[in-house]
Amino acid sequence: MRCRNPREHRSTRAPTGRPASSRPPRSVHRAGSRAPHSRAAGHLNVRCRRDPYRVVPERLVRFPVRTILTVLGTIIAVAVALEVIWIARHVIVWILISLFLALAMNPAVEFFQRHGIRRRGLAAGVTYILVLAALAAIGALFVPTVVHQVSDFVGKVPDYVHDISHGKGRFGFLETKYHLPEKIRDAIHKGGAAKVLGLSGAALSITKSVITIVVGTLTIAFLTFFMLLEGPTWMERFYGLLPSEARPRWENVCRQIYRTVGGYVTGNLLISLIAGSSTTLVLIIMGVPYAVALGLLVAILDLIPLAGATIAAIVIGAVAFIHSIVAGIVVIVFFIVYQQVENHFLQPVVYGRTVQLSPLMVLISVLIGAELAGILGALGAIPVAGAIQVLIVDWLRHRRERNVPAAAAIPQTGET
Repeated sequence: MRCRNPREHRSTRAPTGRPASSRPPRSVHRAGSRAPHSRAAGHLNVRCRRDPYRVVPERLVRFPVRTILTVLGTIIAVAVALEVIWIARHVIVWILISLFLALAMNPAVEFFQRHGIRRRGLAAGVTYILVLAALAAIGALFVPTVVHQVSDFVGKVPDYVHDISHGKGRFGFLETKYHLPEKIRDAIHKGGAAKVLGLSGAALSITKSVITIVVGTLTIAFLTFFMLLEGPTWMERFYGLLPSEARPRWENVCRQIYRTVGGYVTGNLLISLIAGSSTTLVLIIMGVPYAVALGLLVAILDLIPLAGATIAAIVIGAVAFIHSIVAGIVVIVFFIVYQQVENHFLQPVVYGRTVQLSPLMVLISVLIGAELAGILGALGAIPVAGAIQVLIVDWLRHRRERNVPAAAAIPQTGET
């Protein structure tokens, strides 16, 4: 029904012949409003419908030039920052490793400060000297044995190659069944100069890697010392820049990050020591040569999360099988049992109580760290992920606590 003028309604005659003014007033409403429902006689609800052919005018959204420039500037700044981080990723990894080592050594510095050595610099120097002395003692104890065993192994490599090429020894089947030495020689002869250049490039790459490792080690040593020396001063300056009401919150966050990273570094070093010592003991019992060198290799590889123990098991198992089949079987069984103990008892203590990361997050963190910075990135990925998790959890908790008073202040509708 179309909308009529109220005057037109009043001038209309009723079917009974009475004037329209004698009838009860008719409810007339604006278009789009809801007419009240009435069951009384003589009342007529009139609802005006919108014109379906009415053209709705377009609304133009205008962005200020300042907003556009701000968005573009933010995008460019983020892109430049990511590019700088990618270029300096190795240096950033060195800084993170230095930070982790400083956090791991800081409890010793604080211990000396509480027990007579008040000056922070002197306590840090004493701690550093003790750590270097411990490393030197370990080196003096194990390095000569490791060097002797490695030299002995290198001297026997030609004999192993001779046995394999003549089909003798435990790996003689590589010649008798697969003819592997002939295939390797043919590949070298067919490669010609390209293979020689490839070997030269590989040698140059190895030399470059060794130099990078030496420079990185020295850099990490100096950075760790200066972080131990000036760490509390940096933190006090950081706290001084914060508002007074925000300082307790950030002190709590930094304390949690310190506990997370320091606990992970200390626990991971302890697990690595257990892995290397137990492997060395098993190899000595089974009479496998190069037991100390192989145990040190296991301790180093076990520092790599997730994959380190598996790589160590493959390498040590192969060496044990060269010695004897029984020793190889015993070593493989030992690694299977040890990995179960490490995965279900040792690592949950380190990853669960200190870092508080799920196995999935640990795997994702290690993969991302390895892709960004290789083995060093994999080593530092888990504590970095733990620190990021602490920041995210604190931000979510702070946001929830801030929204709770706002929600309580909203008046509840429908209450009588």
